[in-house]
Amino acid sequence: MRRASVIGGTCAVAVLASCGGGGDDPPPPPRERVDLRVTAPADGAIVRGGTVDVRGSVSPSTADVSVLGRPALVTGGRFTVVVPLKQGVNIVDVAASARTRRPAFAALRVTRDVRVTVPDLLGAVEDDVAARLDALGLEADVTRGGGILDVLRSGVPAACAQEPPGGTRVRRGSTVRVVVAKRC
Repeated sequence: MRRASVIGGTCAVAVLASCGGGGDDPPPPPRERVDLRVTAPADGAIVRGGTVDVRGSVSPSTADVSVLGRPALVTGGRFTVVVPLKQGVNIVDVAASARTRRPAFAALRVTRDVRVTVPDLLGAVEDDVAARLDALGLEADVTRGGGILDVLRSGVPAACAQEPPGGTRVRRGSTVRVVVAKRC
């Protein structure tokens, strides 16, 4: 009987030791994070083109980098990727990972500012004004001019004035105010 209690006690000690009880080993140190730096473009940048070059550096130089989920070529710890932009605000995410380190992430906002030239609408028939502006992604704000007698005059209303004037570069989606009348 005595032999059974010695074996039982030894098993109990082994079980307690395997549960982490009584050990003086410190927890493993947290792994260092990959050093990711995006050098261009700046967060909040406004560009006019359809693409932007995202550049940066990473350490260790063997880290993998992806931009918008696509792998980037890393050479000597530096990367450059051409990213297509849609009109308006774009969020560009960058991720870097290495085998022995925790991953790093960055996100930046890049606004593609698309400008169009306002057409010269003076003399254009009222029915054509909205269609010409709509084709360029511009909004038409058409008001009637010519005074109270304009209704009695013959002919069709045409553009007499516009703001901004023809030839002006504006953002797509801007409003062009046009005054139409039968006689200007």
